[in-house]
Amino acid sequence: MRFIHLADVHLGAVPDRGSAWSSRREEEIWETFRRIIAGIRENPVDLLFIAGDLFHRQPLIRDLKEVNRLFKTIPDTNIYIIAGNHDYIGRGSAYKKFRWAENVIFFDREEIMCIDDDKIPVTVYGFSYCHQEICESLLDGICPEDGDGYHILLAHGGDEKHVPIDFRDLMSSGFDYVALGHIHKPHIFGNGEMAYPGAPEPIDRNDTGEHGYIEGWTEGDTIRIRFVPFATRCYDIIELKIDEDSTREGIEEELTEEIARRGQENIYRVVLSGMRSADLLLIPEKLKACGNIVDLQDESRLMYDLESLKKQYAGTLVGDYIRFFSGKISDTEEKALFYGLQALLSTSRER
Repeated sequence: MRFIHLADVHLGAVPDRGSAWSSRREEEIWETFRRIIAGIRENPVDLLFIAGDLFHRQPLIRDLKEVNRLFKTIPDTNIYIIAGNHDYIGRGSAYKKFRWAENVIFFDREEIMCIDDDKIPVTVYGFSYCHQEICESLLDGICPEDGDGYHILLAHGGDEKHVPIDFRDLMSSGFDYVALGHIHKPHIFGNGEMAYPGAPEPIDRNDTGEHGYIEGWTEGDTIRIRFVPFATRCYDIIELKIDEDSTREGIEEELTEEIARRGQENIYRVVLSGMRSADLLLIPEKLKACGNIVDLQDESRLMYDLESLKKQYAGTLVGDYIRFFSGKISDTEEKALFYGLQALLSTSRER
């Protein structure tokens, strides 16, 4: 037996809305899903599990028709789907009246259902969201029914508002594999008895690292899995350290070279740190033009000669402020000192 485990595809999402690349990202999410289906068509698997949030919102009929058309192209693969908190089965949901292809099994209740596969000795368990939030621990005490073959559970959740999970108990519940969804970063538990595949494509700036899906197969009575990187691009964090010799042009050049090294197709959060000279003027728009930069955080601090400033501003608020921080101080206090000085000196100069 071979299977693929997907979750959190989020078809219809528009990551980084308003940025130059957001419209491309919307289509890339669809295209990656199509590439996965095309891969199954070329190298068939017995089962495809989709553990919630196939769509970013409650889907429209046209969305379901397109996905169903793709599913019809892999008729030898049985597809098991649960709805998650984003594409939950709400009142008037298109899910309720949609007729899926013969190879699609959709779990349409907010209670555990148990379905025997009609081709191979596998029993699949799962439930869908009929509300945006499920605070009840629906998986507490769950265990597979008696019977031969493999027992596989599909579940979406893992936080306090979306089916809280005791992962240790679920690991020991007796299922041969637990296919999870809801967390966008991949995570494999234990020896592969349970896993989050993460989102096939990263959905927002916090979804750093590799993204893809889980591939599984059987070896005797054991299920083995591996994570397959598959995303078109990823989010990454670049940290640039500034010093007193740094120039605006040098920083821009260093950032451009680092983006070229890591991949110009990727999307970056840039963090500037260190101490910079007072005459260094950074232009955020110029830095963001170096690549696909979704966020720029300037955590660098201006360099000050504290002893000279203390003498120069003796008897003033600035001098008192510096004396307040004299002696050994923590990193947090050091930040407060330099940010406060920057504000006080700017106000002083304006006067």
